Amino acid sequence: MPMLMLALAAALAWPASAGAQGMNQGMMSPPASMRPPGLKNVGILQNLNTQIPADLVFRDETGQTVRLGDYFGRKPVILSLVYYQCTMLCGEVLNGLDTALRVLKFDVGKEFDVLTVSFDPKDTPAVATLKKSEYLKRYKRAGAENGWHFLTGQQPAIDALTKAAGFQYQYDPRSEQFAHATAIMILTPEGKIAQYYYGVEYAPKDLRLGLIQASNHKIGNVVDEVLLYCYHYDPNTGKYGATIFTILRLSGAATILVMGVFLGILIRRGSPPDGKEQNGSHSYV
Repeated sequence: MPMLMLALAAALAWPASAGAQGMNQGMMSPPASMRPPGLKNVGILQNLNTQIPADLVFRDETGQTVRLGDYFGRKPVILSLVYYQCTMLCGEVLNGLDTALRVLKFDVGKEFDVLTVSFDPKDTPAVATLKKSEYLKRYKRAGAENGWHFLTGQQPAIDALTKAAGFQYQYDPRSEQFAHATAIMILTPEGKIAQYYYGVEYAPKDLRLGLIQASNHKIGNVVDEVLLYCYHYDPNTGKYGATIFTILRLSGAATILVMGVFLGILIRRGSPPDGKEQNGSHSYV
């Protein structure tokens, strides 16, 4: 059953524009219009460049009332939508995110923040506190407590947030669980959706490049800039892929540069030290 649920989540997490040809975590996705019976309203709709409403009110893990806008305006944000009483998939999402974050050179709370928001209105700040403590112990980096926030809220705010994010889910009264897709989103510092990453495992390289792009290149280094020139984010797959024409252009430019340097060296070696011709030339007094 757990493997079946993971496979289902991978399929449901596929974006609507991907079609039948996409691949996610090595698994072929069915057409986006296909959903298992009873789960017609579960999935991910890409709302790229959509503003996450800044005025939505939630409570943080301490029970304090906060607005989503309190976390915008300074740095890019990774948004994960889960519910804290979830018995399997939400834990896989958070575990996968934590694993990727531990590989990143960027630090939570320094170069970017993380917002983990429950879409179950029955979740409480006390439960959020336990979740935060659990993942901070795993992450083990100073300052993360100021950058990774676990929020809970009421149904109207949850509905507005999930609608803006394109996150579709539904409650199953028989199992008393939520059927939902699995994805995380990268937001710009202003709170606009920049990228989606699907499934329960996230490539650290993709997250790094996504955070750099979302920050408008305010973080990262020269090597990252070169990678961003060579790699392009594909919203259909939620991954970065090499742009072959860009790589060919760079290779061609590098070849011309090397040849130019080599020819310059040959010309300098072939020139006489005093600049006079030496091939059959003679000086007469």
